[in-house]
Amino acid sequence: MGEHPPRARPGGGHQILSLHLAPGATPGEGRPLRVLAIGAHCDDIEIGAGGTLLEWAAAGGLEHVDWLVCTSTPERAREAREAADAFLRDVPRSEVRILSFRDGYLPFEGAQVKDAFEDLKARLAGRPPDVILTHAREDRHQDHRLVSDLTWSTFRDHLVLEYEIPKYDGDLGQPNAYVEVSEGHVARKWDLLSRHHQSQASRYWFTEDTLRGLMRLRGIEARATSGFAEAFTLRKAPLSIPPGARSDAGRSAMAVTHGGSA
Repeated sequence: MGEHPPRARPGGGHQILSLHLAPGATPGEGRPLRVLAIGAHCDDIEIGAGGTLLEWAAAGGLEHVDWLVCTSTPERAREAREAADAFLRDVPRSEVRILSFRDGYLPFEGAQVKDAFEDLKARLAGRPPDVILTHAREDRHQDHRLVSDLTWSTFRDHLVLEYEIPKYDGDLGQPNAYVEVSEGHVARKWDLLSRHHQSQASRYWFTEDTLRGLMRLRGIEARATSGFAEAFTLRKAPLSIPPGARSDAGRSAMAVTHGGSA
């Protein structure tokens, strides 16, 4: 791995939408983001959006991250907490919650899981998230689908990015939103995953080339300078042009805002 790094694409040429709070929340372009990351299982957030969180944290773009995992065992809960702490090391404030529902049985415990989501919503009333990272709606894993459905039914006024998880089902779709991930953060994503989720080491899919390969393909689709990206499904995105925006040829970015908690 890494012997033949991807060739960087020429710069410019395609429009990139900037993700930040709508101007007016604070001076300038707004404060860093509050993010809610939700995963059905103990490594889902890291697999689907770990590179994105590393990128945003390194850029100083995160104010607070709430991290929720729905299923665990005592061993996996320990791994998940350690992994979350590592991925969120550069985030000023974070809160990690690891629930203990049974892996594979979330739809059969739906009422209790829904209660947990409502409790989370109440806890976040004082700091509603600007962006929510959750599972894709079309994911064939029953736990993933339920988490996605509950995200949408519980948090109805938020910008939601649905991440993808590679697996046997072959359900990877056609994402429409991308976050470029640097070569360094591609490597760090796998390093943290493999170091903190050692219980998964024997899984045939839990390999560096699985994750690196998917990010490389998404990087091609995104024309990422680094050659790598993570991909998401973005179903709703209110758009605005920042006040004072000019029609200069050199100014091509627009703002992706959300309809809720700014």
